[in-house]
Amino acid sequence: MTSNLQDRFDALLLDLDGVVYVGPHAVPGAAPAIEGARAAGLSCGFITNNASRSPGEVADHLVELGIPATAADVITSPQAAVSVLPDFVPPGSAVLVIGGAGIEVALREGGYRPVRALEEGPAAVMQGFSPTLTWRDLATATFAVRQGLPWIATNPDRTFPTPEGIAPGNGALVDVVARTAGRAPDAIAGKPEPPLLREAMRRLAAARPLMVGDRLDTDIEAGTRVSVPTLLVLTGVTTLGDVLAAVPAERPTYLGADLGVLARPYSSVVVESDTARCGAATARVRDGLLELVGEPDEEGDGGWNRVRAAAAAVWAAADAGRHVDLGQAVGVLAAR
Repeated sequence: MTSNLQDRFDALLLDLDGVVYVGPHAVPGAAPAIEGARAAGLSCGFITNNASRSPGEVADHLVELGIPATAADVITSPQAAVSVLPDFVPPGSAVLVIGGAGIEVALREGGYRPVRALEEGPAAVMQGFSPTLTWRDLATATFAVRQGLPWIATNPDRTFPTPEGIAPGNGALVDVVARTAGRAPDAIAGKPEPPLLREAMRRLAAARPLMVGDRLDTDIEAGTRVSVPTLLVLTGVTTLGDVLAAVPAERPTYLGADLGVLARPYSSVVVESDTARCGAATARVRDGLLELVGEPDEEGDGGWNRVRAAAAAVWAAADAGRHVDLGQAVGVLAAR
């Protein structure tokens, strides 16, 4: 079956960093793609594991990039983290903030009192990303965690895309505290955990949502966990090699270069034994090696049907326990 991808859904759950923007800059083509999706009748929710800014600040940034948005359109990992706090401490409790102002905003909105020092008597710790986080902040978090305070991490992203390249994300900084304190967080709220997507679907009243992301281990697995179809775009941290090596829970339903794929015809993938077909493209794995057959479709898919067929063939071979030379497969796709 071939139809425009966005025609199959009523809402988009859009990750931000690496999908809509990278740092201060919009991903090329993102704004018109979102405008086109809205014109086609889709609702758009902007979902971020980044805890450094409030929903209002995120919405303001989107508007600056030419994407109309309000705070209500933005769902953040601190909001999801606050939703699990009642499992550990009662509303009104003081919570030690290790991270950006977005955590403070979410805590206040949720009826908690954000504090920045142990001397203020926190009952729990909430850690999220901030580009200005210091050694002293991580040390304070470690002291609190070692004292036995409940510890909630807003999200597990180990990396963070910036205009200069890939940088450490909140997950890497959480690991620093975990290794020093000798234990893991009591809860992780952001993707791939379900609360963030469930809140987004509730707000949008989405019956047929599509989760769109650039990360396999957060965005795509989040969709898998709540049984929502997923689209992976390669404008962020994930490479073709990562896609081919993906484990089942992290395999996207759809693949595209960027958000422009939403408005283009998208052929279904059919897998039979060691062969996968997508449009005019065919891929198979023989003796561990990927073979590609066929040309891009008439619509001009830029070779992406070959990528989709190749990924399906490689995944099928891996699931059947057959060896796949991933380095060779990436080389074949790079030359497509």
